[in-house]
Amino acid sequence: MLKALAEGKLSGLEGEGKPLPDHLGDAYVSAGDAVGFRIMAEAGVLPEEIVLKKQAAAQRALLATLTDPAMRKEAMAELARLEMRRAIAEEARRAFMKG
Repeated sequence: MLKALAEGKLSGLEGEGKPLPDHLGDAYVSAGDAVGFRIMAEAGVLPEEIVLKKQAAAQRALLATLTDPAMRKEAMAELARLEMRRAIAEEARRAFMKG
C-alpha cells in the first residue's frame, strides 16, 4: 500500500475525500451472502430483506424529521413493521440455506 501511495496510484479514486458508507448492518452478513447479494443487485434483482432494509433506512430518516407526536408514533409503528418483516425474511433465507 505504501508503494501504491508513493506512486500516486491511490489519488483520484472514486469517493476520495468522502466518508466511508455506513454498512454496520452488513457486518452480520456472511461473505458468501454478500457476494450473492451483489450478483443479484448487479442483475437488477434484490432479495426482499435488502429491499426492506432500504425501506427501514428511509423510514428512520423520515422519523428523524418528524416533530408531531402522532406522526412520530405512526412512523415508529411503520418502522417496527418493516424491521419485523426484514427479520422474518432473513430467518427464512437462513432456514432455506441450512436446508
